[in-house]
Amino acid sequence: MRKGLLIGAVLSATAVSLATNGDNLIGLTPASRAMGGIGVGLPVGPVDSIFRNPAWMGLMEKKFTVQFGGILFMPKVKGRSKGFIQNTAGGAISPYDTGYVKSRSDLFLVPEIGIVHRISDRLTFGIGAFGVSGMGVDYRDKNPGLSQMHTTFQFMRIIPAVAFKVNEMITVSFAPHLAWGSLDMGARLCADTDGNGVPELDKCWNASGGQSQTIGIGFQVGASVNFGDFVYAGITYQSPVSMKYKNVFDSDNQMIDPNNIYEDLKLTQPQEVAVGVGVAPLNNLRVGIDIRWINWGDADGYEHFGWKDQWVFALGGEFKPTDRLSLRAGWNYGKTPIRGGDKSTAPPGNIPNLAAPFSEFQKAWFNLVGFPAIAEHHLTIGVGYRFTETFSVDLSYVRAFEKKVEACAAGTSCQVLAGAKMYQDSISLGLNWEF
Repeated sequence: MRKGLLIGAVLSATAVSLATNGDNLIGLTPASRAMGGIGVGLPVGPVDSIFRNPAWMGLMEKKFTVQFGGILFMPKVKGRSKGFIQNTAGGAISPYDTGYVKSRSDLFLVPEIGIVHRISDRLTFGIGAFGVSGMGVDYRDKNPGLSQMHTTFQFMRIIPAVAFKVNEMITVSFAPHLAWGSLDMGARLCADTDGNGVPELDKCWNASGGQSQTIGIGFQVGASVNFGDFVYAGITYQSPVSMKYKNVFDSDNQMIDPNNIYEDLKLTQPQEVAVGVGVAPLNNLRVGIDIRWINWGDADGYEHFGWKDQWVFALGGEFKPTDRLSLRAGWNYGKTPIRGGDKSTAPPGNIPNLAAPFSEFQKAWFNLVGFPAIAEHHLTIGVGYRFTETFSVDLSYVRAFEKKVEACAAGTSCQVLAGAKMYQDSISLGLNWEF
């Protein structure tokens, strides 16, 4: 029975996201992103509320709001692979070390649009379309030790939301989430046919099954409490969204054995619970903090590749020196769900729907080279300016500081290693009309 040592990567990420918590955006609209991604416990804006906490739509002052904008996302990702390879089965074994090599996927545009309409004093409706998750790497022109990886994962949500004001203090909300996902996992993999744990250069194949697209559905419920426009509080629950990407990858030598077929991958965007509070000690000053739990550890795909649950802490504030000008700043932190350290090379474990066995080190290799969602600390700033009673512009800048994670094959004194380094810059612009 052939054993496959996959020196390529599998999961990946996208052209649609990020300064990130895992592979999720820290926030969507420029106002929220400038304030660390808050919006659960403090109302940031009607369109942002569609995604973060729809209950805050009930506080909108104008009858109709439209926002259109986008994020210019500029990640700087580097991957490293260190190990051994041989020319043929039983042939001479050679060491290699790619060093840290830069991915050429480094510039993406993420559009977003939202509309909110206050139907009555108690009922508000909103709908938005947002790219919310993903990442991407491209090592096709780099050292072959990185398996020519070129991977793309995109995840978008279309969210119609309803908020109902129970009384002057409490508003509740419900929002179905209609999801679309696209996954392409490109890598050149090599088999270990003689069972010595070293891949052979004459037993390689292209593992990509091409672009796979699918749809899913989830929901969100939320509540907000307004204590006289001075103290605010909110809570939301976002359900998992189960997705299956068909015929997306060949983990076990399809090019060597034509009877093999491309395999499916189930990848569930995880459930989340978030709470937040905010205060407005002055008429022109607001500060809020959100705490969010993201359940990567029980989500199909992420769970099987060893992702850990994540606690995200977001802090942000807004100061208005004039009626027209808003100055914003914030901070966001979430410990990376991808962990380094020594990883076992045996016994291998199975990934549902993928035929080849995966050791803990191989999973870490895939994560760090193909899916390096390792950003932790984010510093955020922004500005908003109201040009007229009906038109305003928001702008934000987010820096995710450099983070490095490395994993070593246990017992090799780090002679077999995978690593990732990343920092991110992003600029977000939003145009707002209120009537």
